[in-house]
Amino acid sequence: MPTPRPLALAVSLAAAGMALAAHAEDAEQLSTLTVTAEAATKTETPFNETPQSVSIVESEEWEARGAETVQRAADYTPGVYTNQVGASNRYDYLILRGFTDGSVNNTFLDGLKVMSDGGSFSSLVIDPWFLERIEVVKGPASVLYGRASPGGLVAQTSKRPEFERGGELRLGAGNNAQRSAAFDLTGPLDDERRLAFRLTGLVRAADTQFGPVEEERYAFAPQLTWDMTDATSLTLHAYLHKDPEGGSHSGLPFEGTVEDRNGRRIANTFFEGEEDFEKFEREQTMVGYELEHRFNDALTGRQRLRYTESDVELQQVYAFGWASATELNRYFSSGDESLEALAVDNQLEARLTTGAVEHTLLTGVDYQQLDNDVVWGSGAFPAIDAFDPEYGAEPTAMYPDIRRKRELEQTGLYLQDQLAVGNWRLNLGGRHDWVDITNTDRDSGAESTLDDTQFSGRAGVLYLFGNGLAPYASYTTSFSPNSATDQNGDLIEPSQGEQVETGLKFQPAGTQDRYSLALFHITQENLATKRASESFHRATGEIESRGVELEAHTRLTENLRLQAGYSYTDVTLEKTDDANEGNTDNWVPRHQASVWGQYAFQQGGLAGLDAGLGVRYYADIYADEANTEKVPDYTVVDATLGYDLAELGLEGVSARLNVTNLLDEEYVSGCSSINFCYFGAERSVKATVSYDF
Repeated sequence: MPTPRPLALAVSLAAAGMALAAHAEDAEQLSTLTVTAEAATKTETPFNETPQSVSIVESEEWEARGAETVQRAADYTPGVYTNQVGASNRYDYLILRGFTDGSVNNTFLDGLKVMSDGGSFSSLVIDPWFLERIEVVKGPASVLYGRASPGGLVAQTSKRPEFERGGELRLGAGNNAQRSAAFDLTGPLDDERRLAFRLTGLVRAADTQFGPVEEERYAFAPQLTWDMTDATSLTLHAYLHKDPEGGSHSGLPFEGTVEDRNGRRIANTFFEGEEDFEKFEREQTMVGYELEHRFNDALTGRQRLRYTESDVELQQVYAFGWASATELNRYFSSGDESLEALAVDNQLEARLTTGAVEHTLLTGVDYQQLDNDVVWGSGAFPAIDAFDPEYGAEPTAMYPDIRRKRELEQTGLYLQDQLAVGNWRLNLGGRHDWVDITNTDRDSGAESTLDDTQFSGRAGVLYLFGNGLAPYASYTTSFSPNSATDQNGDLIEPSQGEQVETGLKFQPAGTQDRYSLALFHITQENLATKRASESFHRATGEIESRGVELEAHTRLTENLRLQAGYSYTDVTLEKTDDANEGNTDNWVPRHQASVWGQYAFQQGGLAGLDAGLGVRYYADIYADEANTEKVPDYTVVDATLGYDLAELGLEGVSARLNVTNLLDEEYVSGCSSINFCYFGAERSVKATVSYDF
């Protein structure tokens, strides 16, 4: 692995950690405020006892920054690239440690996979207004979750009913006709406090920077928790979500966006489509329950189940390359998809002691089933002048629809043992999966199938010093099914990944501050590749990702909070079927750095006021796998200003102003190829007023 420049910074962080640790040992003994990283282990495990890199984002953090999508909530998380498709908010693109495969299909909600269908338009999203926190697990997590990207997963935790009455109302408005209203109500339903409810809802709409394209969302989540006994609890929950308008999702050529086209640049507000053929509507419904029973202090059983329905309708006229000196070729794409899915996870957790060893033993069986009926259309449109556009064109050709039925079933059996021996923490886990995938051509009846079994494993070791310092090392594996077919028309067997990671974590006693350093090496094999002269794929690909990540969350003073992160990610196409072998993968920044600071005034004439400023930096992003071009490095500045109106006698009322891309930087965020580059979001200004009670 080439020695990256940030290793000097890593050594500095480790030295600072040692100094802080020494200071903590000399300080008066304080009770530790435990920060848990549950998604990495499916148990309540402290952050600095988990031998794997995990970033935790709390709701108060992303709300202070004004984030309205999960990808924006993760903007300041090292090792996560959230600006893949720039200004588009349609899907939550989250590239973890450089892996773009499954980048919209690596999310989980309350321990269960969000049942999106990779390779289709049916990728589901959860609005962050309904979430309590987000955990980003770096590296393979198949040992507990089955099919997943080797880069990691994004685990979202919902707001749940509480037995203390409370609520919040929020109104917002901003540029581009942004307007929103939201509520969140919770509390007990009976005097004995056995029943509690939560009702959370949101309405939001906005114009976008791309011509007539709009965004619109309605979402509602009713929930009920019943503590049937002191040992048994049941939560019923639903999430109802509709996006009548899904915003833009368009890419334009490198020449004309990143560099001049005959001395001219395309405006970052250019709309290359047709208003009468522009549509994205998504409806998704999730209903389920969580059941937990504590047999005794040592044994707990859980079952989580969620049923999902989703309908997506899409129409889009998009550009693909230059037709002349000023005109872009245009084509038409459409989709009509109907998805049904079921996910269930059964767990049994036991806390045991054998001699000097304490065990947290977790065993489980989970099941996932997904059916998606799709109809995909395509056609051709007249070219459009990118510098002087005229609209109102009709298609010049429409091609026959493609009709498919996509089915998946996965059953997994897993076992994990977390061992504590003195200051040592060991994590051992294994899982066996049975995966069945069938893709059926609904016109011809032809099928491509996969019937496969996979084993995933994990081994990790960590030493926890008494001052909160914790070095660790781990080895994990993963698998991810391919959607491509070989020369016989059969689905290619799943790709397999493995990771070696070593790192250092530190949480000073009595604080929620946390610092981490991680070095990793991931290899993914058996990737589907395609030669230009052939219509089928081969399982010959291999990707290697290696790098370093640093992260710090700290309260420097009573008034000042700071979050900082840096990641160096080197992703190489180790094996391909073309001339790109040995090149760096595109769409992935090699260097990514961020810092966010927020200061709260607590005394004097400015009491009640808080101000925050953040900077995000991205560098060394290739525009294509051939590595012929690079996207220029760019920096984005964000800011916030908040005020608690209780200082003026309005108890519970607060106001906040958020500005993303404060300097209105015009930039291209990344390119999937030379023909598809994506403009970054222009400046956004939004004000909100909230009432907490």
